[in-house]
Amino acid sequence: MSAEKRAQLNEYWGADKPVWERYASWAGSFVQGDMGTSLRYNAPVADVISNRFLNSVVLMASAWLISGVLGFVLGIIAGVYRGRLPDKIIKGYCFLLASTPTFWLGLVVLIVFSVWLGWFPFGFSVPIGVAESNVTLADAAHHLVLPALTLSVIGIANIALHTREKTIDVMQSTYFRFARARGLSVWGAMRHHGLRNLLLPAITLQFASISEIFGGSVLVEQVFSYPGLGQAAVRAGLGSDVALLAGIAIVSAAIVFGGNLIANLLYGVIDPRIKRGEAHE
Repeated sequence: MSAEKRAQLNEYWGADKPVWERYASWAGSFVQGDMGTSLRYNAPVADVISNRFLNSVVLMASAWLISGVLGFVLGIIAGVYRGRLPDKIIKGYCFLLASTPTFWLGLVVLIVFSVWLGWFPFGFSVPIGVAESNVTLADAAHHLVLPALTLSVIGIANIALHTREKTIDVMQSTYFRFARARGLSVWGAMRHHGLRNLLLPAITLQFASISEIFGGSVLVEQVFSYPGLGQAAVRAGLGSDVALLAGIAIVSAAIVFGGNLIANLLYGVIDPRIKRGEAHE
């Protein structure tokens, strides 16, 4: 590259300006809806993010729901059967999941279910060589199964183990013992008097895990060649695409903030006493 061309590029991208001036220029443009231009994709950052946003949201939402529901159910079962075989199996399963690297698990899942068994495709979000208009919902779901299951592993162990401890506390409480004394079975007392007390901490953990889910999606999308924000973030980092990295960071922060906000709003729905307490104050 000639010196003239290099100087022209420096002037175009503002590389010859101080960092604070470049940041102020970027922030001013961002407020006006301009997130900059991606060096890696040679396109506006907003377009790159919008093209990949839906894929990532579907992947993360699927993994988030699977991890939340499965972790909550396993935690209750482990707490109810404390010290017995189901509890030992679930705890061992959770400890194993917590110590397993996500990218390694993704590779193992690919080898077993894609290479050996051939049940699922090797990667991507749609079949290769098929026009977008011809891709069905079943095709997209088929490509989503392995990445979503792999990503869901991140949140299962934490929610299950925490719910287990909370279940044990609930079963040792006075109101639970009184319900049992009235003739209710363990599961009946848990359904009528225990679930509401278990839901609040589970929801807190579930929505707090959104940031972990997003971080895990970076590795999962790389392993499965899934075209989402995580894969774009890796390519942006390797290609020094600062504008795209900044845009993805802001979008991910907004997702995490939105999740925590929804959790706070749900508290009052699940337990009206929280609303009454705020009103009393």
